[in-house]
Amino acid sequence: CAAGAQERGRVFEGTARVYEVQVPVNVLSRDGGPVRDLTAADFTIEDEGRERRITGFEVIDLDVLQPGGDGPSRLEAAIPAAARRHFLLLFDLSFSSPTAVLKAREAARQFVLDDLHPTDLVAVATHTVEGGARLVITFTPDRSQLALAIDTLGAPRLIERGLRDPLRFMLEGTAGGGGVASTDLGNADRSDAVVQMQQSVLAYLNVIGKEMARMEASYARGRVSSWSASMANLARLLDSVQGRKHVVYFSEGFDGRLLLGRKPDFEDPDHQRDQLNLQFGALHLVDTDDMYGSTLLQGEVGAMLEEFQRADCVIQTVDISGLRAVTQAEERVHAVGQDALFYVANETGGELFRDANNFGGQLRRVMQRSTVTYLLSFEASDVEADGGYRRLKVKVDGAKGSRVTHRKGYYAPRPFDSLHPLEKSLLAADAIAAAAPRKELEMDVLAAAFRAGERMAYVPVIIEVSGGSLVDGQRDDSLSVELYAYVSNVYGEIKDFFTQMVTLDLSSGRDAFAEAGLKYYGHLDLEPGIYLVRVLARNAETGRTGVRTASLEVPVYEEAAPTLLPPFFVERSQRWFLVREQRGSAYEKSVVYPFTVNGEPYIPAALPSIQRNQDAEVCLVAYNLGEGEVELTGRVLAEDGREIAGGSLALVERTVTGIEGLDKLRARFSPEGLVAGRYTLEVGLSQPSSGALQVNSIPISVFQ
Repeated sequence: CAAGAQERGRVFEGTARVYEVQVPVNVLSRDGGPVRDLTAADFTIEDEGRERRITGFEVIDLDVLQPGGDGPSRLEAAIPAAARRHFLLLFDLSFSSPTAVLKAREAARQFVLDDLHPTDLVAVATHTVEGGARLVITFTPDRSQLALAIDTLGAPRLIERGLRDPLRFMLEGTAGGGGVASTDLGNADRSDAVVQMQQSVLAYLNVIGKEMARMEASYARGRVSSWSASMANLARLLDSVQGRKHVVYFSEGFDGRLLLGRKPDFEDPDHQRDQLNLQFGALHLVDTDDMYGSTLLQGEVGAMLEEFQRADCVIQTVDISGLRAVTQAEERVHAVGQDALFYVANETGGELFRDANNFGGQLRRVMQRSTVTYLLSFEASDVEADGGYRRLKVKVDGAKGSRVTHRKGYYAPRPFDSLHPLEKSLLAADAIAAAAPRKELEMDVLAAAFRAGERMAYVPVIIEVSGGSLVDGQRDDSLSVELYAYVSNVYGEIKDFFTQMVTLDLSSGRDAFAEAGLKYYGHLDLEPGIYLVRVLARNAETGRTGVRTASLEVPVYEEAAPTLLPPFFVERSQRWFLVREQRGSAYEKSVVYPFTVNGEPYIPAALPSIQRNQDAEVCLVAYNLGEGEVELTGRVLAEDGREIAGGSLALVERTVTGIEGLDKLRARFSPEGLVAGRYTLEVGLSQPSSGALQVNSIPISVFQ
């Protein structure tokens, strides 16, 4: 949040709940540029008038954080979730003509592709008075999916219904980067497919436009009232997203006179008539709402804008009325429409951009103010979990004449089961996008790329979730666990995903489940490349969440280079509650179940747990080792990466697989000499004849 506050609950000794509140702050100099080189000692935070001790302090400078050769995904770890900038591109379909919306998409598309920092997250949504806000795609770094969302605006005819992503990182039917937007991001040429898409979107917008026209002016105030109510709902939902949200609102605006009244215009016959009636005391003939604006609407819109401010949202309005040919009469209406757009932006600290074709460059200059963010944290144990609003005030002593921007306050937590479904979805999506570990649920993840063809890999993903952490706080015997796995490449593009809701009956086995846990087997289909697998598990009743990531490299198997997968520890015990995916795929049919050794199937451990006095069976999978003897080495690393004494790895046999280029080796790991704790086992496999060495590793846990 470039200027927001977020809460994370933590329990100490089972008695006190302490909330960590993060407050991102921007400090601007007199000339509007960011102030650098401040320290924690320069800041003071007041929470409901009470000064809080600053327990955390970070500085995030986007001018310093620039992607290298590995792409923007490597920057994610450098930016805390609360300090990332979020942009919601919101297309108003009620107070805009179809032609203007159609053309506004081009400007929005260019903004997404050219004007954002690599760490910025963007979502796309549409809004109608009757239906409220509709999220087309959630906050994501994936520019290709964003471009596709802007191109289609969620038009049902342009979206296939075969692949359903509940968190809306990927549009249906676009896995693997298909579609015009993702395959040709920078191409301005209009192919036949793009022209057809333009026509389909225009037809979709015309249908909505005709529905709007039926309401006419007699319902104008009611429409604005409904608009403000649905926008307020959107603001409350956006509060669940960490970080400052810039709502880029594409609209022609409603008649500002409904809200602000008429400007003095002595050529306007209505104004002349009202002036005469006032002059002669005929007050009953004067429509004060028409002349001065509706106080009722002003109150409703004001309350709506307050909700956006409380949710740390700034509305940047983009007037798209100039993107279509208009008559002189329509030009007069659009002029008063700009009044409403200016009011909405100004009241939330945003700006009105009158040139929709060039708003990206203008907005980029505005965004320079938030290139430096100071992320302050404090802990509060006196906050009731009642959803109440608490006001914040931040003072800066080290920059005279500066202007400080931060959110006005934060909401205390609410019970998870009281949240709106979209809030729950946004919370999960926000955690997936942040890719920062969360440990409310104890979980581990293992992902490995098996050859499925010359240009495709079958990637099993093993998810283990501790039963004790899942049942903590669980009231019912029916336990529902949400599982989400998404994989992104080095450019932040989401390339595949799977999701699953697992429901278990604990009525006769709660204690047994608490001792064991849930083990899930899913898979992804990926082309060669470097990826980050992002996995989230959540108790659907309590909201307790775990997030883990795993780095993954899919080699180019057609090059026939030697490749060693992570070591797989064979689990012979049946302590887990096992669940396997139901999803099928074209590549899954061509892949024999990969976890076998000498024809015997097993499921590997995501985090191998090894008893100190027992050896563990290990299976090594490699490709293209060639003929001849191989040499196996292993070493144990402490959590800080230092090699330590203890533990040994020995080769048992090199099996016969009958598949060209595929090798499976059995090995034995002894934890002798290791004390209880967590380590990393690094395995090396080499051919003495060639000297080529393949290395891979896995975290392990040793217990008494």
